Amino acid sequence: MIATSRPDGFDVALTLTPEAGSVWFVFNGPKLVLLADGTLPTGEAPLPAADVTPLGTLDGTSYLAAGLDGDLPGGYQSIPVRSGFGRLPEHHMGLAGYAAQVIEFARTHRYCGRCATPLSDTTHERSRRCPNCGLTAYPRVAPVAMVLIRRGQGRDTELLLARSPHFPPGMYSALAGFVEPSETLEAAARREVQEEVGVQITDLRYQFSQPWPFPHSLMLGFTAEYAGGDITPQPGEIDDARWFPVTDLPTLPAAFSISRALIDGAVAEALA
Repeated sequence: MIATSRPDGFDVALTLTPEAGSVWFVFNGPKLVLLADGTLPTGEAPLPAADVTPLGTLDGTSYLAAGLDGDLPGGYQSIPVRSGFGRLPEHHMGLAGYAAQVIEFARTHRYCGRCATPLSDTTHERSRRCPNCGLTAYPRVAPVAMVLIRRGQGRDTELLLARSPHFPPGMYSALAGFVEPSETLEAAARREVQEEVGVQITDLRYQFSQPWPFPHSLMLGFTAEYAGGDITPQPGEIDDARWFPVTDLPTLPAAFSISRALIDGAVAEALA
């Protein structure tokens, strides 16, 4: 299981009463609030909170999400959600990603986009409904097609990796881009490859997906074989793109990311 997925056995709930053992995912803006010792707040109401949203239960424990109401009290810290990897248990990281998305939904959908009436939560699904005009809003999910391109066989396999201007120095990753309205995943994958590096691909194959809550993406991972063309990085989007031997790769994304999972899988296959 990739780390940002909700844990197996988690029961989603739309109504929950906070209790002494409840675990809270409280957000100070986009950052996750932790106690000074690095653990999640627990209890009936451990912090002043707004937009309190039930998440569900796991092994008898209730989980809730909320936005911090006011300043961060003493004895707490706030960290970027992705910084929790390696600090929080894996099942808590999966729920943190879920919590971040539902709180972002609550924060950005306070009023009806059609008539500006305040929205209210529904009780039968994760949505908000306008009591005036009946418009129903759902949490946004933005699909992203990610493609790892390969050429060669065995230990001679090479991977086409690229770096964005926003990446840390020296880091390269697979190619990725958002799916456009009325576009299939396969068409988006081929379009993004053509736009970002100018090459043609064949044998496009879906591998797996990963929820990516920064703030509301769904990453869909593909592999493909190189079919032709010279690498031409897209100005403003790609700083550099090149072929790397599987035996001599650059700095890669963190182990919990779908890009790293695609790359690690390709390397393992090539060196098997």
